[in-house]
Amino acid sequence: MPSVTWGVVQGKKEKLVNRVKICDYLKTLGIIPDELENLELPSTIEVMSERVQFLLRLGLTIDDINEYPLMLGCSVRKNMIPVLGYLEKIGIRRSKLGEFVKNYPQVLHASVVVELAPVIKFLRGLDVERQDIGFVLQKYPELLGFKLEGTMSTSVGYLVSIGVSPRDIGPMVTQYPYFLGMRVGTKIKPLVDYLVSFGLPKKILARMLEKRAYILGYVLEETVKPNVDCLISFGIRREAIPSVVAQYPQILGLPLKAKLSLQQYLFNLKLKIDPDGFARVIEKMPQIVSLNQTVLMKPVEFLLGRGLPLEDVSKMIIKCPQLLALRVELMKRSYYYFKSEMGRPVKELVEFPEYFTYSLESRIKPRYVKLHSKGIRCSLNWFLNCSEKRFEERLEGDYIESETLGPSFYIGGKLELPGNEIVSDEEDESDDEILYRRTVSL
Repeated sequence: MPSVTWGVVQGKKEKLVNRVKICDYLKTLGIIPDELENLELPSTIEVMSERVQFLLRLGLTIDDINEYPLMLGCSVRKNMIPVLGYLEKIGIRRSKLGEFVKNYPQVLHASVVVELAPVIKFLRGLDVERQDIGFVLQKYPELLGFKLEGTMSTSVGYLVSIGVSPRDIGPMVTQYPYFLGMRVGTKIKPLVDYLVSFGLPKKILARMLEKRAYILGYVLEETVKPNVDCLISFGIRREAIPSVVAQYPQILGLPLKAKLSLQQYLFNLKLKIDPDGFARVIEKMPQIVSLNQTVLMKPVEFLLGRGLPLEDVSKMIIKCPQLLALRVELMKRSYYYFKSEMGRPVKELVEFPEYFTYSLESRIKPRYVKLHSKGIRCSLNWFLNCSEKRFEERLEGDYIESETLGPSFYIGGKLELPGNEIVSDEEDESDDEILYRRTVSL
């Protein structure tokens, strides 16, 4: 609160005269004193001048002071210096203090002991690292004005209740502190309920929020719902929406219609992939919507340059859209090894384009060398699309087992692995956790 520092008892008439003088002085500086009418001002121009000069040296301008003239009611020694000293102590650099006060001038009225210190203690209790406190407050200085038992505690409590790990709250605050100021009933819960309503398991949603807390800032009615509707309008199957969101949560906050329209046009014009094929590509790799078209075309041009017909390249992309995100240099090395060392027909690459997504040095070469030494002839899928342990078991087998596809994403049920039994009920993890761990890489 503003403090009386001038120590002179004045009469009513004298106070009025001094107030007029101080207001005239502020006007000469370009400061509009209208909002100071009900504020107790110092008795002398010298004291007010000290406050103005202190703020200017801090880096504020006259315009900044006019934005919040009530800061002139704060004593330099009893308000400003203790608060700024505390802010510097908790990690805000001295050079940034002026910017901090400009963004949140109300902090100058705060009591360090009663208001500021408890908030810092609360943040530390959420496992926000000490060195991150200053960073968090610079992003969201309004945190210093919140009541601990209010919105902040409620937001944290609700997120933990849907499955967010308490130990991840600290990193979430560091990444996106704004969720501490969001009301559960009007902001967070409606978003969570909507995402769960179209089939996204709560535990997967919790993992998404742990890694990308900024999803909580997406506006449900203006952005999230229209984007889900947009995906459906472009042919993405409703049952595939949870998989799309789990793979690429940012898709909920993008200007999606424009991006999808642009990419769909490119796929149709350059790759002769129809809208249905484009929808299948997005289902398998939704990140495509944000990739630069020049980047997308480089792998395509490489494959076309190897003599593959456009029709075959298009089939490869629909089957394995990840090709479009690969570096051409790595594709070249894998391709030349395929042709020179393995001596296989190119049609095998058309059948199994995933070949390019495996590391040449750590998987393709060592496994092929072992196969070659044993004289085993098999498909690319058979020796690449399995774990190291499974590959060794296959090498020791007396026959080549039938090939299997990779795992699929099924909402509301167990993860089915073609060629194997459904994931065992005896697993310690829940079905949703298994589904998330095996199919989604955040």
